[in-house]
Amino acid sequence: MKAERLLVFHKHYFTEFYIAQSRKVQEKIEYVFKILRTVDKVPKKFLDHITGTNDLYEIRVEVGSNIFRIFCCFDKGNLVILFNGFQKKSQKTPRQEIALAERLKKEYFEQKKKI
Repeated sequence: MKAERLLVFHKHYFTEFYIAQSRKVQEKIEYVFKILRTVDKVPKKFLDHITGTNDLYEIRVEVGSNIFRIFCCFDKGNLVILFNGFQKKSQKTPRQEIALAERLKKEYFEQKKKI
């Protein structure tokens, strides 16, 4: 069975991150998104749960020696909600990036309740 996930951008953070990237990085992001949309069991190489968070995941994109991360979570059905993205410069994920993603996730679900 083929997965059919829908990627949803929450606010402007991901779009701004995406636009700022080179064409090559954008193409790789699109490639990883295609895997996310269509593959049932997405390999950890492309998607992994962030330890110590409440169901926050990172989409992993590598272009040459550059590493990029896009935070997301899953919603009912096959929705993947995209939050902020950044270029990873060290082994540890910056705490402020995780904090922003957690805040955006909370905001997303609060807004959804109101609808």
